[in-house]
Amino acid sequence: MANRGGAILVFVMRSRNGKTVLAAAAALVLLVSCAGLPDPVRIGTEGAHPPYNFTNDEGEVVGFERELGDELCRRANLSGTWVLNDWDSIIPNLVEGVHDAVLAGMGITDERDEVIDFTQPYLLPGPSVYIALSGASDEVLNGTVAAQVATLQAGFLSQAGGSLLEYALAEELVSSVLSGEADAALVDLEFAQDSMAGYVGKLTILGPEVMLGGGVGVGVRESDGKLRDKLDRAIDAMKGDGSLNALIEKWFGPDAPVF
Repeated sequence: MANRGGAILVFVMRSRNGKTVLAAAAALVLLVSCAGLPDPVRIGTEGAHPPYNFTNDEGEVVGFERELGDELCRRANLSGTWVLNDWDSIIPNLVEGVHDAVLAGMGITDERDEVIDFTQPYLLPGPSVYIALSGASDEVLNGTVAAQVATLQAGFLSQAGGSLLEYALAEELVSSVLSGEADAALVDLEFAQDSMAGYVGKLTILGPEVMLGGGVGVGVRESDGKLRDKLDRAIDAMKGDGSLNALIEKWFGPDAPVF
């Protein structure tokens, strides 16, 4: 057997009863059918950041990035398996090979790009906002502000020099504000809107919007250029046919920034 330029050639010697020829033909059919099978890829996500990614009552990953990831896999001939991972270890686990790609609302930054590689953005940079208790004034933004650890928001607040509280989970930010442990929390706009819908009349948005990062992309290991290129081509195709914009508007509303 020889493989030249991707074509599979089977060399056989004919026996008197023809069984060798039939066996070789069967092997050729099997090899050709396997050649088109999708490559497996493990996709790491947090599963706790609606509407980007979250879990339903059955524990399944759902949300914008679940739909996007499944479609990217289909277009790139990949077989995706979703892996839940805590946010603060999602990059180290990518580097260590626990998963092969990250779709978790991860903003593209120079600091992260030194450790991992990114596809082109599948979401444009969006605003972050401060949430606080209803009735609070902008003065509380000078107090203790919460953010999720290792996020763009935490980096921004640490550079601003104020009093920062960091939490492992995004949902803990809401609890910290409701309990009074933090005066406010800095989160992305979509998460703020989702949180306010769950606590009607208890939370409000304060202060100016803050623009952070260079958009959201798929994170991959720096050694996985082939996987990155496959995903980039799939993102390109979705941008070109309008399906990415349609998915963004489905999950983030008609006013969301689109490509």
